[in-house]
Amino acid sequence: MTTPTTAQKPDPIDARGPRFNQGAVAAALLTAFVFEARWVYPAGAAVLLLSALGGSDLGPLLRLFRDVIRPRLGPPKVIEDPRPPRFAAAIGTAVLALATAAAVGGVPGLADGLALIVAALAALAAVTGLCVGCEAYVWWRKRSATGWEPAVPAVPTNSAAGSDPTNSESAP
Repeated sequence: MTTPTTAQKPDPIDARGPRFNQGAVAAALLTAFVFEARWVYPAGAAVLLLSALGGSDLGPLLRLFRDVIRPRLGPPKVIEDPRPPRFAAAIGTAVLALATAAAVGGVPGLADGLALIVAALAALAAVTGLCVGCEAYVWWRKRSATGWEPAVPAVPTNSAAGSDPTNSESAP
């Protein structure tokens, strides 16, 4: 009889690394939009792809944070699972690949719009810590692991008719 294997959880990472990565990508994309430098879109996609595939081992901005910036900071106050930021980087890669295709295909408005969506979400994550792609990953993992389950009521109810503990008029 074989026992099911469970995937080992990866080592946690300093949460400031992905936020640095997101801030730099947002700044680069916003600058590219202002100066109509659409060649930055595929460069941003490459940076995000490397970040998604290898974290701080491959991602140039994550490596810069790990090797140069982090040693100058104090210990992290927040550590996190690296999988949600990598998933978010993969989504950003896909959207910037579409932006690149739109720019090459002669649809600059679509290219700029897609790049601005990535820039806005990256800036949101960098400034507030709210990573929409990370939250999408967590939501997807919960749904794929357990299937769709309705919310659990805050107050347990008795299934017998007329015995709702939240209703003070129910018969005892």
